[in-house]
Amino acid sequence: MAEKTSLKSILFNPLSKNNPVVVQVLGICSVLAVTAKLEPSIVMGISVIAVLAFSNVIISLIRNTIPTNIRIIVQLVVVAGLVVIVDQVLRAYAYDVSKQLSVFISLIVTNCILMGRLEAFAMGNRPFPSLLDGIGNGAGYAIVLVIVGFFRELLGSGTLLGYQVVPDWMYEHGYVNNGLMILPPMALIVVACIIWVQRSLNKDLQEN
Repeated sequence: MAEKTSLKSILFNPLSKNNPVVVQVLGICSVLAVTAKLEPSIVMGISVIAVLAFSNVIISLIRNTIPTNIRIIVQLVVVAGLVVIVDQVLRAYAYDVSKQLSVFISLIVTNCILMGRLEAFAMGNRPFPSLLDGIGNGAGYAIVLVIVGFFRELLGSGTLLGYQVVPDWMYEHGYVNNGLMILPPMALIVVACIIWVQRSLNKDLQEN
């Protein structure tokens, strides 16, 4: 029972109470860069989940054979290999989104969430808990990306996933899209609002 509870917390804690973006404040750069539209936000989130989950498992499997003085290099090689695979899959099956994400897919290699979880968790735990940790932290990151992308595209462009959702009659009555929402600083403001809501709901995270 204790192990089940532990596995459950490994998977679900990063979604809220230990979210890598709004609690640990990791991976902020890509949140600012790719969330002007919802579609690239979703694709980026799924990509990070895949890379983080598989890299956690791979590092966990070989952790006892990695010399301590080159462990960071090994982790980078594993992550880089998985990022190349993800990049090629996107180029083959979602080329338009791949172009929108541009270099940010490649920069998953430098995402501090990945290196942090590999070093802090995968290097010291078995493959299955490491898989859950990767999925949980990747999903926690993806949730923030999707929320930010949702509000930025809706308020900034009046669309979601490229489809117009703000009706024409609102524009005819004077509604105007907020152009500031598609600028990077607004992503930071939206993240700040998410942090405020998240900490309001989790009193134990509030500083005394």
